[in-house]
Amino acid sequence: MELADILRRPEGKTLEFKLDLSSTRGFLRTAAAFANTAGGTIVIGVADRTRDVRGIGSPLDLEERAANLISDSIQPRLLPDIDVIRYRDRHVLVVRVYPSAFRPHFIKRAGLRNGTFVRVGSTNRQADAQLIAEMQRFAIGESFDEWPIPEANSEALDFRAASESFAPVRRLRRRNLESLRLVTAYRDRTVPTVGGMLLFGHDRLDRFPDAWIQAGRFAGTDKATILDHTRFDGYPAQAIEAAVSFVEKHSLRGAVIGRVRRRDRWSLPPEAVREAIVNAVVHADYSQRGGPIRVAIYDDRLEVENPGLLPFGLTLEDLPRGVSKVRNRVLGRVFRELGLVEQWGSGAQRMIAACREAGLPAPVWEEIGFRLRVTLRSERVRPERIDPRDRRILDLLEGDEGLATREIAAEIGLSTRATRTRLARLVERGLVRELGTGPHDPRRRYMVALD
Repeated sequence: MELADILRRPEGKTLEFKLDLSSTRGFLRTAAAFANTAGGTIVIGVADRTRDVRGIGSPLDLEERAANLISDSIQPRLLPDIDVIRYRDRHVLVVRVYPSAFRPHFIKRAGLRNGTFVRVGSTNRQADAQLIAEMQRFAIGESFDEWPIPEANSEALDFRAASESFAPVRRLRRRNLESLRLVTAYRDRTVPTVGGMLLFGHDRLDRFPDAWIQAGRFAGTDKATILDHTRFDGYPAQAIEAAVSFVEKHSLRGAVIGRVRRRDRWSLPPEAVREAIVNAVVHADYSQRGGPIRVAIYDDRLEVENPGLLPFGLTLEDLPRGVSKVRNRVLGRVFRELGLVEQWGSGAQRMIAACREAGLPAPVWEEIGFRLRVTLRSERVRPERIDPRDRRILDLLEGDEGLATREIAAEIGLSTRATRTRLARLVERGLVRELGTGPHDPRRRYMVALD
């Protein structure tokens, strides 16, 4: 990357400017934090706020000093790329640190416990014991939710609840618990995994007291006045449905005028809301303590946040591109079987597409403290996208009786299968609702979503 391109970027998770190396402590913390998180570039010789290129004196000496500092002061040893780059009549030092497979890296003189840092936004944060442990698991390819719980036995799981959750997709047998990694072998015994306990444990909240969803509806655009609040502490699949219903209950609505009558629709696309809540549950860091998953509704936005930064190696810019890493393999495997999670990495892109079709701004992801937040804004910035065939479907459904898929297909000139796909999409967007006992109900009909 050219220096001119770097200078156009603000400081953030993968970039830091330094005027000089007078503060070696900050330099070393940044290098270690970059290695522990998603990698990054340190540019020395540039003012951090104005990005004025001041340059450096004795560039070769500074290059050697920077290399020695990193080599002698950070453990395990780091091997960054260090280059002297000429910019007009000056020189700057560019130190490129790559995300490391040997996390956690720490400042030797401070030790592992006090000298391990991660990058959060444009700051370096000291990692706590839980985050250090997550780095160690990541380095050996393990996820927290795959760990056994030795003091429990397989009866600690609510098999009936698990069977009911799987009933719509397949019959669950006890032998399936091991293939799903809900239980695992431990010293000749079968014990639940962390993921099994989180998903279906009888005493899940005793062991993981933050594994629940806190939901609130606030007046205005801040938390000064709360209108409604509740907690959902059932099994995760149930809690997700309850949280989605809470958002729908409190979402402001707008009107679309059809040929005959007004059609009301949600201020936020249901598909994006569901995806945000599911992602928060499946990607949360349950090894952390101190706060549950939070769903906050304001007049102008929805915020969903979960404990845990992005998985190591990811940046916020990766999410819209569909780049994803699994933090909780057990939860991910079960959620995918239950149809709550589709292809890995597609969730953020589906949220973006749903917001775009609804005429809303794209979702915004932020790392705040040791938590990840996604914000969905409800003010429309462009007209809602409805193509001519979808518009025709909505016009057809303005009657009080609703229509069956085959009736709609005949009117719009598409196959039943293609029409069903369009209808499912309109249901996800909150523009159409289904009437029936299930997806295979032969009498299922569709109507415009009204108050």
